[in-house]
Amino acid sequence: MSGADAPGLDSENGELADMVAAMCTASSHMPTHNGYRSSPSRAAPHRLTISDRKLSLQERGSRAARQPTIETKRVSITDGEDCVQLNQYKLQSEIGKGSYGVVKLAYNEDAEQFYAMKVVSKKKMMKQCGFLRRPPPQGACCKPLEPLQRVYQEIAILKKLDHHNIVKLVEVLDDPSEDNLHMAFELMTKGAVMQVPTKSPFTEKQARFYFRDVLLGIEYLHHQKIIHRDIKPTNLLLGEDGRVKIADFGISNVFEGSDARLFSMAGTPAFMAPEMMTELELSFSGKALDVWAMGVTLYCFVYGTCPFYHEFIVELHFKIKNEAVHFPEMPTISEDLKELITLMLDKNPETRVTIPQIKLHRWVTQDGSDPLPLEEEHCTVVEVTEEEVQNSIRLIPSLSAVILVKSMLRKRSFGNPFESPSRRAERSMSAPGGLLTGPWGLLGSSVHVHPSLMRANNEGSRDGELEDLYEDDAFPETT
Repeated sequence: MSGADAPGLDSENGELADMVAAMCTASSHMPTHNGYRSSPSRAAPHRLTISDRKLSLQERGSRAARQPTIETKRVSITDGEDCVQLNQYKLQSEIGKGSYGVVKLAYNEDAEQFYAMKVVSKKKMMKQCGFLRRPPPQGACCKPLEPLQRVYQEIAILKKLDHHNIVKLVEVLDDPSEDNLHMAFELMTKGAVMQVPTKSPFTEKQARFYFRDVLLGIEYLHHQKIIHRDIKPTNLLLGEDGRVKIADFGISNVFEGSDARLFSMAGTPAFMAPEMMTELELSFSGKALDVWAMGVTLYCFVYGTCPFYHEFIVELHFKIKNEAVHFPEMPTISEDLKELITLMLDKNPETRVTIPQIKLHRWVTQDGSDPLPLEEEHCTVVEVTEEEVQNSIRLIPSLSAVILVKSMLRKRSFGNPFESPSRRAERSMSAPGGLLTGPWGLLGSSVHVHPSLMRANNEGSRDGELEDLYEDDAFPETT
């Protein structure tokens, strides 16, 4: 396939790639930024062809280990004319928006490279912790994590993951005296592999091309005892090498033993498994949840829409629990692919196909002619301990107290700080919206999507419950 007809490359992602290329061209003294060299005649990059991709797959064995995530506890923020200077980063245009902050295009002056900077407001997350939530069922092994704790867990997980199909966390910047926590990720200028719904689904060849990457990424996560819980096309980002990388670990779960036993309903409604939608307080398999979401994603790849859809959540849940998968007449897909999707969307998690079985399926391997690497060939065990979660970013007992003491020290006064009318306003770059659930790699505000395609999580408040959040990110509580 050519760059012109490469799948999923929408205008917004192309605009972001053009923006990065233009910035590199303007800075002719800079050698290379994310693969774009300063050349006025260079066109926007296109995705690799399948023949190019096979060369990349053959090089996987010689891949160098990733650099450790940098942790920075002190930040310096200055406002410029066209950007905000954050230590060595120049924060530029906004490429995503959420309830706790934004995602900005960031240029690292030291590394001479662009990154995606996720900026989250700790105040908004701590404020949300005070809202009532449904308690965990009796017998649950642990209580639900609060929003801020989930961010720390996400950081602790991402710091250890090292796989070509997982997005990399490059640096974490957190100053106790500042409201915002900053996370620099590798920039994926091509954005999400697909926006759902779409009138331009993938061919089977293209779908297999991307699905195999998702399969290896999920196998790696399960090998690390991590359940993603929110697999969907907008959380699958395209790298410059044509590989799919899994992103957004905001509601992931770490487990012990052979599988996770989960209780809570979390994820994107249209991609949730039927066993989550019971009124009984029963646990369910975490691995089986990811397999179901992968099945829905594969269906989206070839049909451009979800297999179960309704504008009302209650009706959507009914369809997921009771209706069989329907395969439209057009586009035409092979019987092998229909079989694989049916096996992945088995409503019984006990009989649902597993990751090792999917890897051996004849549609995935093209009747055995193109086998995937064995688990031990691409997975190396890492462990995320409770201590590492606590130390991923240094927790502070009261952010407001630290800011207040800092203000009093600057004034050299320990009287009542609220008596002064000239009390310093806190610096904040936070923005309203949902918890950075909008697709990465998009320019401007987040895409308006149906609530069934937006992530929900009743381990805490749902995205957009607070009154100061964007209404288009709101999602009602369901049980």
